[in-house]
Amino acid sequence: MSSSALSRLVNLRRHFDNTKQSEKEGFGRGDVRILPEVADALSCGRAVVALESTIISHGMPYPQNLETAKEVEAIVRENGAVPATIAILDGVPCIGLSIDQLERLASLGTKAQKTARRDIAHIVATGRNGATTVSTTMFFASMVGIPVFVTGGIGGVHRHGEQTMDISSDLTELGRTPVAVISAGVKSILDISRTLEYLETQGVTVASYKTHEFPAFFTETSGCKVPCRVDSPEDCARLIGRVLSVFPFIYFSFCLLVSYLCFLFVILDANLKLRLGTGILIAVPIPKEHAASGSMIESAIQSALKEAREKNVTGNAETPFLLAKVNELTGGASLASIISYAV
Repeated sequence: MSSSALSRLVNLRRHFDNTKQSEKEGFGRGDVRILPEVADALSCGRAVVALESTIISHGMPYPQNLETAKEVEAIVRENGAVPATIAILDGVPCIGLSIDQLERLASLGTKAQKTARRDIAHIVATGRNGATTVSTTMFFASMVGIPVFVTGGIGGVHRHGEQTMDISSDLTELGRTPVAVISAGVKSILDISRTLEYLETQGVTVASYKTHEFPAFFTETSGCKVPCRVDSPEDCARLIGRVLSVFPFIYFSFCLLVSYLCFLFVILDANLKLRLGTGILIAVPIPKEHAASGSMIESAIQSALKEAREKNVTGNAETPFLLAKVNELTGGASLASIISYAV
């Protein structure tokens, strides 16, 4: 075993779910709590997929959130990988949650603070509970060596963002953290075209699967073209061996993942070899049978935006408000779309 590989294993051992060690070593030393199942998978080179927790606390009501979280984790396991849902509980960053922890987070709902990267220090220092956004999930995934993260939709530039400068930290995180994010695109309550422009400025590779168009979260199309389209995961999978020269464990881990994800690691390989230092965004359109009507969704979004302005809902409270309002105005169709994509 090479010295670098041994070093990684030694560092991982420090993060095993050990309460006494956690008490002895504070967060100031980079301490997080990794679920034993996740730690074992990382140390053995098995596939691990990071999952965010804001969708559990703020994305849907209880008990649908708990049922969906369990189903998503089960699907990851069925495809040969280990799920690592990330959250901050009682001030401790947790990489992978037990069933009891999932149930606790789901029942807390919006009482758990929506935690972006800027909020991490505050949540940890005050011993509070935090549900991780895309940016925070990427941060912790990268910290422990999980290169793949699956989510519903990422944040972006808000509508009229050129005036308000309301831009999600998800975008800057993609510009500085080498984690591959697989999603249904940018939430359509946002400004998709400006979001893609911002990602270009950040140097982020953006690709769509089997389409030239970037999906719009609730629907398959947005009218925005992507610079990269990938159609054949089989052809790309043959090139995954190249990754062995960077991270020996990646090839064996990710051959076990769902086949349509295989192409991702070719791009990730190049990204790592070139040391670009950026993330990758892979957009997979929502299945056609679960896509909501574009005109219905857009009408609901416009009504929700108007109400948000009237009630002065801003900042990190705006997205949950808009999603809830759109779901209400569409008679639950938007939530059904979110759940169908998540599972």
